[in-house]
Amino acid sequence: MYPSHFGLNQLPFGITPDPSFFFSGNQRGEILAALIYAVEQGDGIIKVTGEVGSGKTMLCRMLENRLPEHVDVIYLVNPTLNREQVAYTIAGELGLAIEGKRADEVIRLLHNALIERHSAGRKVVLLVEEAQAMSLETLEEIRLFSNLETAHYKLLQIVLFGQPELDEHLNLASMRQLKERITNSFRVPPLTPTNVAEYLKFRLRAAGYHGPDLFAPGAARLIGKVSEGIVRRISILADKSLLAAFADNANTVEVRHVKAAIRDSEFSRFNVNRLRWQFAAVAASALVILAAGWRFASTPPSITAPAPPAVSKVAAALGVPAAELPKVVAITSRTDPLEQRLQLSSPWLTQQSPDRYSIQVALVASKDENQLTPALHKLEAEIGLQDVYIYSAKNSAAPHFGILVGSYASRADALKALQQLEQQWGYRAQLRTFNGISKETM
Repeated sequence: MYPSHFGLNQLPFGITPDPSFFFSGNQRGEILAALIYAVEQGDGIIKVTGEVGSGKTMLCRMLENRLPEHVDVIYLVNPTLNREQVAYTIAGELGLAIEGKRADEVIRLLHNALIERHSAGRKVVLLVEEAQAMSLETLEEIRLFSNLETAHYKLLQIVLFGQPELDEHLNLASMRQLKERITNSFRVPPLTPTNVAEYLKFRLRAAGYHGPDLFAPGAARLIGKVSEGIVRRISILADKSLLAAFADNANTVEVRHVKAAIRDSEFSRFNVNRLRWQFAAVAASALVILAAGWRFASTPPSITAPAPPAVSKVAAALGVPAAELPKVVAITSRTDPLEQRLQLSSPWLTQQSPDRYSIQVALVASKDENQLTPALHKLEAEIGLQDVYIYSAKNSAAPHFGILVGSYASRADALKALQQLEQQWGYRAQLRTFNGISKETM
């Protein structure tokens, strides 16, 4: 959604490992170079550990891409393999005919195939991912394949990629033989605060961005703090922050956009402004209840009458004059949906916090104002008008009316409602922040 808004050729912060987005900072380039050297030397087992989301899989993909042409790469990516399945899987990855053969026959077949490749000047490297999730018996079986060798060279080079739990397994007495076979061990560190800003810039440039810094310094620092330097978390927060800035019609990512992304991220330990949003939700609910009571009264209240005590409390909570609330409710007795929504929308918009979200279901050019009524009648028939509002985009390149549905404290809540609108009624809707909308209505 946001790439064209920021002048990007593609999404910059996808979490699927893409070698074109490899960030070599904070020792990653050095670790990759050391891995390539260790594989080419072919001596012992190599281990790479790091926290979840630290970039181990990216290093694994980069290692495959950077190895010389004479190196054949095979993968073990299924941590649930038992020890009997390991030989069959490795042989199958090498394209050997293993159907109907016993385990010992498969191992002999594999040994012969590795010797043939070695004689032809080729090397074979086995990349084992999620090694920490493998059973101890499976890890021991993998170790045994390191015994396949000639008088001078290993026939199968093994690289284990795993989380820190892998080290705990290797410290067990039963794993001593495997641990002693590990000749090179690397740890992928989290990014430092300085590295986080460099990482954001690098990924944006790799996606085609050519402008000034897109993330404000404070926004980059907040991402670094909340992510704890874990690159997957950084990418998730950066992606959500860009989407929030896009919905806000902003040209840079500010702290408020990162806070919106944090609220929408499951891993976050931070609870930014939750009390403020809960208060706003309670106050808004109270206003709806009071409005409903007025709506069904036999006689609409006078717009000049003193406000009831409960109304005064709600008005004070929302920061609007109490006299304005009866005005908002009084017009519900009118029958013209366009007139009702126009008059309700202005005070409603002023009550919304800039970081809240709404769903924009339609745009009507100002010159086509007569199309607003049919659009509202359609909404009234399908979803009702109780949460529908209209704003006039005066400060816009193409002046128009926007039709909004609802107010949501988080992007996740708004996205859920948007998906329901699209699935049930076929609306092609768009998330917006009230900050972005306010800039259009200035």
